[in-house]
Amino acid sequence: MPTPTLNPHLPFGENKQADWYGKDILSVKQFSRADLEYVFGVAHEMRGMVERIGTFDLLKGKILANLFYEPSTRTSSSFIAAMERLGGSVISINEVKYSSVSKGESLPDTIRTLECYADVIVLRHPETGSAAIAAKAAKKPVLNAGDGVGEHPTQALLDTFTIMEELGRLDNITVTMLGDLKYGRTVHSLARLLTNFTNVKLNYVSPDILKMPKEVMDEVGEKNVPQTEHSSLDKVLAETDVLYVTRVQKERFEDPADYEKVKGAYVIDPEIMKHAKKDMIVMHPLPRVGEISTDFDDDPRAAYFRQMEYGLYVRMALLAMVLGKA
Repeated sequence: MPTPTLNPHLPFGENKQADWYGKDILSVKQFSRADLEYVFGVAHEMRGMVERIGTFDLLKGKILANLFYEPSTRTSSSFIAAMERLGGSVISINEVKYSSVSKGESLPDTIRTLECYADVIVLRHPETGSAAIAAKAAKKPVLNAGDGVGEHPTQALLDTFTIMEELGRLDNITVTMLGDLKYGRTVHSLARLLTNFTNVKLNYVSPDILKMPKEVMDEVGEKNVPQTEHSSLDKVLAETDVLYVTRVQKERFEDPADYEKVKGAYVIDPEIMKHAKKDMIVMHPLPRVGEISTDFDDDPRAAYFRQMEYGLYVRMALLAMVLGKA
C-alpha cells in the first residue's frame, strides 16, 4: 500500500488548531486544501496512536452528545468509538421518538438543553439545513452527521482520507460515482471536496431518475473539474482510480414503484471488475443492499471496510480539533 505523501507535522499546524477550536463542522465548503492537509495529518497521527496504544486521555473530562433523529449504525458508532478512544464520554440519543422531541420540543431547544451537559454535539437529522439551525442555537461546537439529502461532511472527509491512505495521492485521479447520485448526500459532499485537488476527473453513472443534482454539478464545474454523465459503467471503468458505489435508498422514494425500477441497476462483482485497474479501489459508505457482491469482498481493491476504519481516525481528529486538543 502506498505511503501517503501528506506530512502530519505541517508548518501551519498551530495556526490551524486555533482556526478550528470551538468551530462547527457543517459543510465541506468550509475546507480548503490546507485545512484538509491538516485534518488528514492529525487523522494519520490518530491512526498511529490507536495502533500503538488503543486509547488515550486526550479528551478526558469532555462529553459528546450524539443526537440522531435518523437510524444510524456506522456514523453513530464511529463517533462514539472516536470519543471513547480519546478518553471522553458520550451521551447517546439514537431513539429520538422516546425523548422530549416526541412531545413536540423544537430542535433549537433540544440543542440548548444538550449543550448544558456536553462539550460538543453530533447531529443527524432528516431535514436539509437542520445542522445550520442547530449551530445557530448552540454555543458549543456542532458537527453535521448528515442533514436530509444535503451534506454529510464527516463522511466526505473520511472518504477523501481513505483515498489518500489507499492510493497515496489525491491529485491526478479519476473518481467514478455509481448508483443513487440524486439522494446520496455522501457523493454530493465528496464531489465538492475533491475540487480542492488538481487534475481530478469525475464520472457520474446512474439511472436517469437518480442523476447528480444540477446544483452540485454547477459548483464542481465552477472549479473547472471535468465531469461526465453516463448510464452504463462500461465506458469509464477502465480509467477509474476510485469507484465509489452507493445504494439506491428506498427510504428517499415517495413512490415505491420508482424504487423497484432502479434498485438493481448496477451490481459490482468479480466478473465486472476484471475490466478495472489492478491498483484502483472500490468504496461504499455502507450499508449495501446487493450493489456489491460479497464475492468481491476478498479482492484487495475492496476498500469499503477499511474505509469504515479510516472514519474512526478522521472523527477522532475532528473532535480533538473543535475541542482544542489536536
